[in-house]
Amino acid sequence: MATKVVTKKTLADELAAKYGWTKKDANEAVNYVFDEIAAAVKKGGEASINGFGKFSQVKKKARTGLNPATGEKIKIKATKAPKFKASKTFKDLVK
Repeated sequence: MATKVVTKKTLADELAAKYGWTKKDANEAVNYVFDEIAAAVKKGGEASINGFGKFSQVKKKARTGLNPATGEKIKIKATKAPKFKASKTFKDLVK
């Protein structure tokens, strides 16, 4: 059984086919959704999609790590990272 890989292009192609949109319009719609999610998370907000999950930003504290090549201790700066938490509905669907 082959697994399906979903990309922005495949989403746009399927939207265009299902709703009779031009590929350009469908591509713009898909890009708009992802751009809005990214913009919200970048500003420290959240993007919550009912039945799918929540995208947010987490702040990681500065810490000491090890250089794997030399074993030398190095300082790792504090940073921000995206986080995704799947909804219960989505988790149940995947089970």
